[in-house]
Amino acid sequence: MAYWLMKSEPDVYSIDDLERDATELWDGVRNYQARNFLTSMTLGDLAFFYHSNTKPPGIVGLMNIVETNVLDPTQFDPASKYYDPKSPKDNPRWYTVTVGYVETFNTVITLDQLKATFTPDELWVVRRGNRLSVMPVEDGVAEKLLGMAR
Repeated sequence: MAYWLMKSEPDVYSIDDLERDATELWDGVRNYQARNFLTSMTLGDLAFFYHSNTKPPGIVGLMNIVETNVLDPTQFDPASKYYDPKSPKDNPRWYTVTVGYVETFNTVITLDQLKATFTPDELWVVRRGNRLSVMPVEDGVAEKLLGMAR
């Protein structure tokens, strides 16, 4: 099992939305490095749900990977803001995963707390200028994050 951190703006899709829906396709990722991380996920991996572009930004909960290597349908939908006219249907560019709700943490682990606890090499989300929406989390860091959350 591996650990990940996945970002979403809460006004677009929040941990509360995931709790209500139980599972959700994690669509719309349009960064190749983030896409490659998505395609390397395996069933049962755990992902920290990070609310970005909010006050305060931070880790709000936990989800698991329930389906892997799913074709992102938004790449073919001209009405979608994630439409990619250069993605051929016979060799699509964008794959994703389906996530399942695990838990909402009692308190947010804020970005300020993360910066005070981890170095940029330990936890990529604290790197200056990092804009990746999907990133790996090392086992030891994940265990520490779980301890902070509980």
